[in-house]
Amino acid sequence: MKLLYVTDIHGIEWKHNKIFEIARSLKVDIVANGGDMLTFKGNLMHQDKFITGFLDEYFSRFESAGIYYLGLLGNDDLGVFDDLFQKTCDKYSYVVNMAQTRFQLDGTKYEFIGMNWVTDLPFGLKDRARKDTENFELPKQIGRQYLSTPNGFKKIEDWASHVNTLPTIEEELRNLVKPSDMNNTIYVFHNPPANIDLDVTHDGKKVGSQAEYSFFKENQPRLSLHGHIHESPESSGKWYSQIGKTICIQPGQSHQHENFLTCALINLDAMDFERKLIKKVPD
Repeated sequence: MKLLYVTDIHGIEWKHNKIFEIARSLKVDIVANGGDMLTFKGNLMHQDKFITGFLDEYFSRFESAGIYYLGLLGNDDLGVFDDLFQKTCDKYSYVVNMAQTRFQLDGTKYEFIGMNWVTDLPFGLKDRARKDTENFELPKQIGRQYLSTPNGFKKIEDWASHVNTLPTIEEELRNLVKPSDMNNTIYVFHNPPANIDLDVTHDGKKVGSQAEYSFFKENQPRLSLHGHIHESPESSGKWYSQIGKTICIQPGQSHQHENFLTCALINLDAMDFERKLIKKVPD
C-alpha cells in the first residue's frame, strides 16, 4: 500500500495541487496531511474561505480519483474553524479528519490515528497548545497570547494559569483512541517526539514532545508521521529516525517555503520510504 505524506504547506495552493498530481500519477492509495493546511498570510480569520473555497473543491478531486485523503489541522490553523473543516470533510467518503480519531481502510490491516495538540510554543496563538507533562516548563512567550473565537481573537490574560486547566500532551495521549493492532498502526501527530532529532529549530533548540517519545517507546506502533518544525531536517540532517522498532518520519518543509515542496512516499507493506523535494515550476 502506497502512502504519500505531507505537512506544513500552509495553504500554498500549488503545493496542494502538486500533492494531488503526485498521488494520482504514482497511484497512491492514501495521502496523509500532518497539519497546518490552511492559509497563513493576511487575516487568519479568513481561513474559513480557504476551507469553503479551495479545500472543498480540492477534496472533490480525491473523491473522484478514489484516493483517500487523511488530514488534520495544525497549530497555525484556527480552532474556531474546526467544525467547518469537519463538515467539509464529511461531504466526501474519501476524506477523513484525523484529529483525535481513528481510521481503518476497509480490507486492509492498517489503522491510522491522528492528534493535533502541540507542546506549548513561544508564539501567541494557543488554540492547540498544551503542556507536555505536568512538570513541563513553559517557554518564554513572545507578545500576547490569544485564542480564536467566532467573534475574533480573545486575549488570554494569564496563559500560565490557563494552560494548567487543560490536559497535558501526556494526558491527551492516555485518552487517545486505541488501535486494535499496534503493530499495524500509523500515528499522524503534528508535533514531533523528543530525543530523535526530528524537532530541531533553526537555532539548534530541540522542542519535541517527551510524552510522545515515551508513548512510542512503550507502545511500538509501526509508523509515526510528524511535522511542525519546518526546518528540522535541514537543522539536524535527519528526516526519519526510530524509537525501538517504530519508524518516525518528519519530512519538514524547505527554508524556501514558497518555492519547494517536501513530502515523503512510503510503502507500508515493505516499509520503504523516500523524501521528495519538488521545485515550483514558474507560471
